[in-house]
Amino acid sequence: MELRTLRYFVAVAEELHFGRAAARLHMSQPPLSRAIKQLETGLGAVLLHRSAAGVTLTLAGAVLLDEARTLLDRADRVRVRVAAAAGATTITVGILGDSADRGVARLAAAYRRRHPGVEVRIRETDLTDPTCGLRAGLVDVALTHGPFDETGLTVHELRADPVGAVLRADDPLARRDRLKLADLADRRWFQFPDGTDPIWQSYWNGGEPREGPVVRAVQECLQAVLWNGTVGMTPLGHDLPEELTVVPLIDLAPSRVVAAWNEGDANPLIRSFVQIATAAYRD
Repeated sequence: MELRTLRYFVAVAEELHFGRAAARLHMSQPPLSRAIKQLETGLGAVLLHRSAAGVTLTLAGAVLLDEARTLLDRADRVRVRVAAAAGATTITVGILGDSADRGVARLAAAYRRRHPGVEVRIRETDLTDPTCGLRAGLVDVALTHGPFDETGLTVHELRADPVGAVLRADDPLARRDRLKLADLADRRWFQFPDGTDPIWQSYWNGGEPREGPVVRAVQECLQAVLWNGTVGMTPLGHDLPEELTVVPLIDLAPSRVVAAWNEGDANPLIRSFVQIATAAYRD
């Protein structure tokens, strides 16, 4: 059994869906299905039940999932130890203006336990660069929100966050339990500076051209709402000052929480980081 095939199997076993697993692995579905069939043939055991209702693990599949996770964990530890022996003992992580996310705290604790000898440097960035300095070579891996231009990057989804409109607590719309983008059509929205990724800007403006004050940081966005009644946007679940409230938007796609790194970067510290992040954000 190759480690790559075991990674394929773990993705399918965790997602219980070949399409989602293929997307997670950044590959198409047919070669993934073939690899799993070849694994089953090589082991002489059916690992997955496939039906119209979905995918389920067999008893043999459950055993392999447990063993595969142990093997892959061990393989990642070996890579990191070799990298450390070769002098690669530091990883720089970019975080997009939200280091208070509970997923970040779980990830930090899990990473310290797994790799106590690796120094993790954090670069918290503002809202003007959703890649957190990846393209400029300032970080090795980014914990950030999509969508943004993914050209030249590998992007792995960790979670999807529904989004809401940030309003002053005394705003008439703040009494609603949900909103549509059309309810906010005549409002001023925050803007990012010229040169900001247009995909990123468009998403946070609800896909329409808007007018409003330019902001660069989360706190600037919140202050624009507080002082000027500007429409802000935020993933649900974030703490806000009592003068502000967030109302869910039902017709805006969730914002993906992702780990991103430069395409082709084979740094084993990144591979291990993403694996640990996937588990931390799933819990």
